[in-house]
Amino acid sequence: MDSLIEQIKHGQIWDFHGGIHPPEHKTQSNQGAILEKILPTELVIPLKQHIGSKGKLCVSQGDQVFAGQALTETDIQQCVPVHAPTSGTVIAIEDRTIAHPSGLSDRCVVIQPDGKDTWRPKPALPAYQTQPPEQLIDHIRSMGIAGMGGAGFPTARKLQSGLARTEVLIINAAECEPYITADDRLMQDCADEIVAGIQILNHIVKPKLTVIGIEDNKPEAIAALKAAVKAVDEDILIQVVPTKYPSGGEKQLIQIITGKEVPAKAFPASIGVLMQNIGTIYAIKRAVLDGEPLIKRVVTLTGKTLKTQQNRWALLGTPIGELLEHHGYKAEKKQPRVIIGGPMMGFTVPHAQVPVTKTTNCVLVPTRKEIAPAKQEMACIRCSACADVCPAHLLPQQLQWYAKDQDYDKCQDYDLFDCIECGACAYVCPSEIPLVQYYRQAKAEIREIEAEKEAAERARQRFEAKKARMEREKQEREEKHRKAAERRKKAAQQNTGSDDALNAAVERVKAKKAAQSASSDVKPAVAAAIARAKAKQAEAAQAGSDEPDNSEMMKLREERKRQARERKAAKEAQKASEATDSQATPNTDSQDGKKDAVAAAVARAKARKAAQQGDTKPQPKTAADTPSDAA
Repeated sequence: MDSLIEQIKHGQIWDFHGGIHPPEHKTQSNQGAILEKILPTELVIPLKQHIGSKGKLCVSQGDQVFAGQALTETDIQQCVPVHAPTSGTVIAIEDRTIAHPSGLSDRCVVIQPDGKDTWRPKPALPAYQTQPPEQLIDHIRSMGIAGMGGAGFPTARKLQSGLARTEVLIINAAECEPYITADDRLMQDCADEIVAGIQILNHIVKPKLTVIGIEDNKPEAIAALKAAVKAVDEDILIQVVPTKYPSGGEKQLIQIITGKEVPAKAFPASIGVLMQNIGTIYAIKRAVLDGEPLIKRVVTLTGKTLKTQQNRWALLGTPIGELLEHHGYKAEKKQPRVIIGGPMMGFTVPHAQVPVTKTTNCVLVPTRKEIAPAKQEMACIRCSACADVCPAHLLPQQLQWYAKDQDYDKCQDYDLFDCIECGACAYVCPSEIPLVQYYRQAKAEIREIEAEKEAAERARQRFEAKKARMEREKQEREEKHRKAAERRKKAAQQNTGSDDALNAAVERVKAKKAAQSASSDVKPAVAAAIARAKAKQAEAAQAGSDEPDNSEMMKLREERKRQARERKAAKEAQKASEATDSQATPNTDSQDGKKDAVAAAVARAKARKAAQQGDTKPQPKTAADTPSDAA
């Protein structure tokens, strides 16, 4: 690398494959100084103006906001916030058409300016030399700075990738596309601030060599930069390169300056190079030294439908239509066109109310004679002109064929994503095929397919993780239960003796309770008779009698039979009495007699029972005690 740096310092430059040199059309807009910004009636701020994800909205409808106040917030470097360009009121948060090739809408914050342009205290870092690179990078991210050359890559993310890896820092000042002169005028009018921004970058990434790559068709800008570099005595090399489109492409300018090619699907940091755009450098200076977030940029307003073609400062969110009105825009009647960007890489928007964003470097409104509308697409004649001018060594005709056939695997096999969409192939195509449009559509489809695959893979991983977790928890529960059972078994083995004694005591208590319950179920009279029978049996055994005396037991059985007959007779008499009462018969005397007889029988039974309970010896039967009396 040291020998390469020496070659660069000695003015050695290289070349890249292909390229074209279309008419420049730059002098019609770069002759005057940059005009001051205008304050529109409303500002439409898209929440996403860079490559990556949008931040979290932190304002609501009806809020009063200050100039430079963050409208979104984030803590990741791949996402940068957006800020209010001036003070005013948030009157809406809704979908509006944005500056994008798709012409679709996106979420925007609509601010009505109050005309005061009130700022909060600005978080400037004038002594940035005392700050560590990581803190400066985080400050740049919080100021909402993204690449302003057209790609919109988050600047903080790019700087982070270049820490301790950057050998050569390249400042892209080529601005190769026709009509666009925003960077040219910025270098002429603000060269001192650009050099101050380069000094900040040198402090952050500490390169061995810093180079400003600028095309030779910008002599005034070259002179202004040389004077500014000389004034600060900074070791910055200004490398003038031949005018050739697309020398302003990142990989192409790196190849011109260093002679090295960036590998496919890799960043310049992988070969020790870091590149930043002139507009981004200016924004870094304003953010660090002045504490101002990215809320405005230079926009080239050009095209022969304008009365005044010139560069102007524009607040982000300014509707393009209001800018055009200040420059005397007179739209064509048949086919009015508003192009964001230049004629090579720009795109047409559906109307003029789309807002200025961080990547809007030019608004081109040409006449039909100036830039002819697209003609009818014809069949490819296999002339290979597109392949000859492709700066990425691709085969545009093959890519177009596979993109048209929706064979996206083949598109990737032929390195579709190496295409920088410079439009050189479409410019030289004799069949008027809009090749870049096919490539953009194919890239969008592939990104969507890849996003769906990633979402499905994440879902699969979540499912497998959940399944593994549930299986792990099940095993943990089973192991816990097994260990608990082992502990219980071990405790039982240790306490066998005490358990046997305890079980024996429990059995004795149960036997005693059973005996008590059995004895409580025996009636007192029966128990007395059983006791007398046992006593007589014992006496007979003592007297030496072979046969036991069962007379008492026989008397007990006879008494039970007699009591059962009496109860049965009483029940039958009661039923007969109830039946007689239900029928109104004149024979009341006989019924009364039967009732009296039943009552007498019941009374005698009660008397005998009472006598038996009072006297343990049985009473002799009388004639009145016979069942015939009860009848």
